[in-house]
Amino acid sequence: MRKLYALVALSLAFSLITGVCALLLYQRVIELTAEVNRLEASTQQSIFELRSSVEKWINDLAEKIESNITRQEHTIVVIKQNLTAPELVYEKVKDSVVLIKATIIIQTIFGKEYGSSEGSGFVYDPSGYIVTNFHVVNNAVDVEVFFPDKSIYDAEIVGVDPYSDLAVLKIDPGNKTLKPLVLGNSSNLRVGQPVIAVGNPFGLAASLTTGVISQLNRLLMAPGGRLIPKVIQFDAAVNPGSSGGPLLDYSGRVIGVTTAIASKTGEFAGIGFAIPSNTVARVVRSLIETGKYQHPWIGIRGVDVDMEIARLMNLPKAYGFLITGVAKDSPAEKAGLRAGSKWVRLSDGRELNIGGDVIIGVDGMKIFGLGDLLAYLEEYKKPGDTITLTIYRDGKILDVKLTLGAIPP
Repeated sequence: MRKLYALVALSLAFSLITGVCALLLYQRVIELTAEVNRLEASTQQSIFELRSSVEKWINDLAEKIESNITRQEHTIVVIKQNLTAPELVYEKVKDSVVLIKATIIIQTIFGKEYGSSEGSGFVYDPSGYIVTNFHVVNNAVDVEVFFPDKSIYDAEIVGVDPYSDLAVLKIDPGNKTLKPLVLGNSSNLRVGQPVIAVGNPFGLAASLTTGVISQLNRLLMAPGGRLIPKVIQFDAAVNPGSSGGPLLDYSGRVIGVTTAIASKTGEFAGIGFAIPSNTVARVVRSLIETGKYQHPWIGIRGVDVDMEIARLMNLPKAYGFLITGVAKDSPAEKAGLRAGSKWVRLSDGRELNIGGDVIIGVDGMKIFGLGDLLAYLEEYKKPGDTITLTIYRDGKILDVKLTLGAIPP
């Protein structure tokens, strides 16, 4: 009986031990399964992060490569344009710039004699109109136009304007195809802007020089004795024979007509002048249509006010244009403008008639000197228009209405 109890007890003990072992094994299996799942998830996250990092690196590298290529291409294009701009412009305009030779009459103490004049010009219209300077063909009795391809044409003088130093010639091109140059807008010019001058200095045909605009709005005395406003000053080399040739921007547009140089020797000394293209457009159009151009005219002479004049006249500010003379029967006389009657000697030795009206404004725009007044009239007004001048007279500021005339013949 005892043996039976012992056997049952042993059986129960074995079953208990087996159950405990099975429970421990099951718990270990669960722990191992969780660890495997955690490792798998961690591995997948690491793989995802690694893949994202690689993709980002590849994208960044591609963008840098593309950016570098773009910058290099842009740099190459800019350098190419800068290096070839004068060449491209010359190829564009060379067939349209002409040499002009004229036989002129010269008045000497022995009477009239024949002389010669040379200058430059350019094709303005495909029908045969040529633009040049007035002083190139002044007093001409015979004019010839020479093209770079060695073709020669007799030219007729269509019209001249000595007050802007411009002239228009006309040739019969026959079967020749002319390539007119395009006028630019001179009001958009800037100091420092690169320019190209093409002409025939000393008769050396089709010469090109380059430079920059060194200043704007200069006043230049025209052969007709009147100041030309808004003249372009530049430093591209020009010499006798260049007169009448085009001053061009880097797109090949005409921004001015070369007209003069500042020189004590007669040869280029670093400063050239050109009639602005906006003036050229107005004058040339009128010369072709009517043979002349009428400039607005007030009929006064005078000087710009400086510190000394302002002090002598007790002016509040040193600016404006002092009237020292009024032409008889002129618009100025009819409007009641006054010249002074007190003569003084200035510190530089000049004798000046002071005490007259000082023009300080026109149509609400301040006038610092004659250049401002002429520029406004030439750009925006014509004979017959009425303007309002603001003047300083006897310590008072007045507005005076004036109807513009045309420069007498």
